[in-house]
Amino acid sequence: MPAEEVDDGRFTVRLDNFEGPFDLLLQLISKHKLDVTEIALSKVTDEFMAHIHAMGPDWDLDQTTEFLVVAATLLDLKAARLLPAAEVEDEADLALLEARDLLFARLLQYRAYKRVADIFADRLAAEAHRHPRMVGLEPHHAELLPEVALAIGPEGFARLAVKAMQPRPRPQVYVEHIHAPLVSVREQAEVVVARLRDLGSAEFRELIADAPDTLTVVARFLALLELYRERAVILDQTEALGDLTVRWTGGEATRPLVTDEFDQDPQPQPDEEPQPEKPAQPTDGKPEKEPQS
Repeated sequence: MPAEEVDDGRFTVRLDNFEGPFDLLLQLISKHKLDVTEIALSKVTDEFMAHIHAMGPDWDLDQTTEFLVVAATLLDLKAARLLPAAEVEDEADLALLEARDLLFARLLQYRAYKRVADIFADRLAAEAHRHPRMVGLEPHHAELLPEVALAIGPEGFARLAVKAMQPRPRPQVYVEHIHAPLVSVREQAEVVVARLRDLGSAEFRELIADAPDTLTVVARFLALLELYRERAVILDQTEALGDLTVRWTGGEATRPLVTDEFDQDPQPQPDEEPQPEKPAQPTDGKPEKEPQS
């Protein structure tokens, strides 16, 4: 059957067992979906020659060269399939087999390049419909300026300028936490006793309401423990972590004794007396003789 020429100029083959583009025929053969021995290569060659003659003087040299390479490869593959396989000893035959492998490799390479070319053609066709915007921004839009809304007046700017021109304060390192002054437990006990005599009963939080720091709170709590040991106060707490109620039971003339053990700095322990050194023993283990007078 004669070859059918489509609008895009591609070579189309019509055989008894295949009908379609020549590229599809090559893909089927390379994927072993179509046996090359069942292809009438002479008909394919005749149809391609008719296709070339139909193109007239505008025939493509590259397309013709590619067809000759592919046709030679198919012919060699078909001959290898039809002829019985045997051991090849002649160097010329080995060279022919190598040439056949090279032709088959070129066939695969041709298929890969053809596929990539189709991808590029699709990309170019898609990008051909895109056009950049060549018109610039309209002058009346380009000259527009946004309105500046400032929530600060000249006086505010002046204050900011004065603040910016002031020298930065030098960084300070606070050392109060290194050595905290001691709080006298005996003095805080006098404060607690005076308040309890006036109130009779008070919550612990009321007794420390005017404490300036944590150390004073600790000193007053230790003073309560001393007063409780002297049986001058009664401590009552109805629930765990609840309010601590303190009631005065010492009387008006009672002056409880609060020791000063918490107000004293810890004294260093006296060093142990040095032990007298023992006389050195001789190296041979025998005691030395006393010198005779």
